[in-house]
Amino acid sequence: MHIEFRHLRTIKAIHEMGGVARAADSLNITQSALSHQIKGLEDQAGVELFVRRSKPMRLSPAGLKLLKLADQVLPQVEALAAEFEGLRKGSSGRMHIAIECHACFEWLFPVLEAFRKVWPDVDVDIKPGLAFDALPALLKEDVDLVVSSDPEDLAGVEFTPLFDYEPVFVAASTHPLAQKGWIDAEDFRGETLITYPVERSRLDVFSQLLTPAKVEPASVRQAELTAVILLLVASNRGVAVLPDWVVREVKYNSDYVTRPLTRGGITRRLFAATRSADAGKPFVGDLIALAQQEAKRMQAA
Repeated sequence: MHIEFRHLRTIKAIHEMGGVARAADSLNITQSALSHQIKGLEDQAGVELFVRRSKPMRLSPAGLKLLKLADQVLPQVEALAAEFEGLRKGSSGRMHIAIECHACFEWLFPVLEAFRKVWPDVDVDIKPGLAFDALPALLKEDVDLVVSSDPEDLAGVEFTPLFDYEPVFVAASTHPLAQKGWIDAEDFRGETLITYPVERSRLDVFSQLLTPAKVEPASVRQAELTAVILLLVASNRGVAVLPDWVVREVKYNSDYVTRPLTRGGITRRLFAATRSADAGKPFVGDLIALAQQEAKRMQAA
């Protein structure tokens, strides 16, 4: 049996209007065309779909089964059509984000809160990009935006700068290294370094300082949350290196000190990686703009 969407709409219209004439008007087709459509459908089914001797016209038991199908399928078809229309207009879509920066969750949440108010029909999700290869996932369209500090030359991918930041040394104010003006790689040799639980290559302190200098700290302790890292540092259980915007409040806390890494400091840049094909989508550009605005607000605080 070959059932088309128009058949389901016909069954629903006749049921709701109580007759062929009014149903034809509501569907904007002629009464004869609608009657022909009904006959063809009944011929396929091999049963009558309407009780024609009743007024208003009623569905037969077989017709009621088809009406049940129409009630299930047509709302889904209409919702899909509305979604496609939103995609054409750029008002809806998907924005699944992978983050290659463990501390960025705290920065990104205010951005997404503002984004959802402007783009309520865009499906947003966050995936920890540290758990998989985020950029290949972007190319395969498993995710739609990657927050990364390591841009690559990839065909079909654009890297848009979000903001610059400085990884800074954090220690308890009573720690011996608190007396130094800046911290070099050698200063970590006897220290317990407290980090996020990610690969060393993803941590600025290793990729930008310790690994090039071939320096190994005395030990490495991992903690999931920034607040826990700072608690351990304040208790003199070790030292840490965190982005300056993460520890902006620490600068005014007498329990901690922050110092630049090396005499000149180290500057890193965070990027939003997106597919070039998505560059024209309004909500993609708006999310990046909101992220840049939040970065400015955060760094000015």
